[in-house]
Amino acid sequence: MAGSYIMHRIYDRENVSPAELEHLFAYMILGTIIGARLGHCLFYDPVYYFTHPVNILKVWEGGLASHGGALGILIALAFFSHRHNHPMSWLLDRLTIPVAFGGALIRIGNFMNSEIVGLPTHSDWGIVFERVDSLPRHPVQLYESLAYLWIFVLLVLVYRFRGHKLANGNLAGLFLVAIFTVRFLLEYVKTPQAEFAMPLGLHMGQLLSIPFIAAGVALLINRRWQRRRNDRPVD
Repeated sequence: MAGSYIMHRIYDRENVSPAELEHLFAYMILGTIIGARLGHCLFYDPVYYFTHPVNILKVWEGGLASHGGALGILIALAFFSHRHNHPMSWLLDRLTIPVAFGGALIRIGNFMNSEIVGLPTHSDWGIVFERVDSLPRHPVQLYESLAYLWIFVLLVLVYRFRGHKLANGNLAGLFLVAIFTVRFLLEYVKTPQAEFAMPLGLHMGQLLSIPFIAAGVALLINRRWQRRRNDRPVD
């Protein structure tokens, strides 16, 4: 609902018909849920789900991965942009704003459900998640939620005051770098979710974040290079 409201405001601001937003909302929901579920099954416990493939459908038992959700959204948007003749980079730039806000709400839900808990801590702000154990732990879900809220505010400000000067893809690049850098760093205080060892001592969430950070950097560099090339005087 929040995402729909934000996108309606964006469409009104740019004089774009909001009639297609219902279709966009449906694409986003399906891409997020299917991608997040498959991402969890394939990234974090593939042996179990390949052995019990029917359990992939049991979403109510838990298990959704944000990296899989991101991939699902990208695939869904590719289909939507092809069908509605919108440049995908234009859509991505505007969707980063509600997605960042939605990510903050998701982490609050994780906190309330005692999911994705942090490592034990002796700090004064450690929280005991009784569903897990009796140890005070980092409320890493709240760290991540607050970080996403700051990123949401940053994206809103950049869009509002600089959006008309930005090339398509710049906001998406900023979003990818900011969100997944936060995700990479906070993995150091999260309880590992994967059941198997990762190379270089990294967590699965960190390994999965690296391609998204690289994609964001590539978007920012590519748009900057294109702008310089377009501004170059002709001999």
